[in-house]
Amino acid sequence: MNKPLVIIPTFNEAESVPVILKALLDLPAGLDILVVDDGSPDGTADICRTFDGGRGRIHVENRGRKMGLGSAYRHGFAWGLSRGYQSMIEIDADGSHRPEDLVSLIHAFDSDSRIDLVIGSRWIAGGAVKNWARKRELLSRVANKYAKFALGIPVADITAGFRIYRSTILEKIDFSTVASEGYCFQIEMTRKVVALNGVIKEVPITFVEREFGVSKMSIYIVIEAMKRVTLWGLQRLFHFK
Repeated sequence: MNKPLVIIPTFNEAESVPVILKALLDLPAGLDILVVDDGSPDGTADICRTFDGGRGRIHVENRGRKMGLGSAYRHGFAWGLSRGYQSMIEIDADGSHRPEDLVSLIHAFDSDSRIDLVIGSRWIAGGAVKNWARKRELLSRVANKYAKFALGIPVADITAGFRIYRSTILEKIDFSTVASEGYCFQIEMTRKVVALNGVIKEVPITFVEREFGVSKMSIYIVIEAMKRVTLWGLQRLFHFK
């Protein structure tokens, strides 16, 4: 299919998901949407099904239990590839990724068929964050700089979760070797694209702190990322697997 597939992982996003769904459906790009829900007890999956109104543009996969962000995207990629979508978009359900910025990402993606991955970046010229605590901004900046240095990957916002992948690059990735969850999944996926000599472009966005619900960020997610990035950095330095 020529139209992009937007993949939205959800867990207890009943308040925020109608806002993001409406905004996406109103975009001129004619997007299809796949909601991958991890058995939200607040009824998120049912809300998404009802919101479609029989148009067939919103598809819901309810996995029944909490399995994680990386797992949700792996599920979504497999779903999209099996149905012939030529590009797939990652976007958060909490409203932190503005649909108006998605227009810029799609424009950049469509402007050059050599691009394999477009990243909506907070940390390049023109990018910004809104309503973030100073501590959280500092953590994100340091984490990105550390990952960039350790992995030798010239991407300013390697942890960013607002992305467009070309399906041809996704088809080349062995997802059985992708085990990360949390924002480490984004780091690992960037690393996989680079290893395949994929072309990456960053586009500035404004990241807005969520208005509804509870952040899924935890100390476990931070520790996972630090441990994996350090290991990958050592592998790169000493050339071992």
